Amino acid sequence: MIPATECRKGSISYDRPRIMGIMNLTPDSFSDEIRYSGSAAVKRMFEMEEEGADVIDVGGMSSKPGALMISAEEESERIMGVIKEAAQSLRVPISVDTMHPRTAEKALDAGASIINDISGLRNDEMMNVVSSAGVPVVIMHMHGIPETMQMRTMTGDVIAQISDFFDTVCRKAKDAGIKKNKIMIDPGIGFGKTHEQNVEIISNLQALRKGYPIMTGTSMKSFLEHTYPDVQRNEASIMSSVECINNGADIVRVHNVKGTAYALKRGRS
Repeated sequence: MIPATECRKGSISYDRPRIMGIMNLTPDSFSDEIRYSGSAAVKRMFEMEEEGADVIDVGGMSSKPGALMISAEEESERIMGVIKEAAQSLRVPISVDTMHPRTAEKALDAGASIINDISGLRNDEMMNVVSSAGVPVVIMHMHGIPETMQMRTMTGDVIAQISDFFDTVCRKAKDAGIKKNKIMIDPGIGFGKTHEQNVEIISNLQALRKGYPIMTGTSMKSFLEHTYPDVQRNEASIMSSVECINNGADIVRVHNVKGTAYALKRGRS
């Protein structure tokens, strides 16, 4: 059994599949969802909690292929008010999706409980922020950077490379003072990988099992059109999330919380 992840708001156990609901506060998200901001975003976060989200992940900077970095100041301006307002009454932990250490610090001060770092703690300052705050972190594997990652995708043995990455970074994180029960790993499906490699990763999640919770994020990504060509992307997202859980994922990061929760519950009944 994977040990529970200790958060400021209780703990996340892995006796059943867990769902991380996505709250994008960006003007250029790749999904076709409604654009949320301000009070509408806070309202939607509470709806996701009721629909079955175990964590809600707030992001202010797009990481879709081709996306450009924005400043920590602009990113913070988009998300801090929403995090602060929602954290007052939301029962589930708030995660902040950021590569900027300064944004991470501000978000934790505003009420966030988890750092979701898609750059995989490449930045030593981010490592220090997580260690000093004593909060959980999602360490994601990303090949390259969002601006160019799909122009120069991975080559060679993808599973071995991702596995080696987690061995190195998780060891470094623990050396920096981050406890094992504060670490979650994400193989970064869609981040510098071809659609064939994404399918390979989903099929081999157990090969990445290292004693940490595994999170996957396939929701609304373009590779689903190749993997599930006969269904709409929303349905494909749910099907893919269920497949990830069946193959070893502990947490799935999704836009459609209600549909995913229903599918996972039905799969366990």
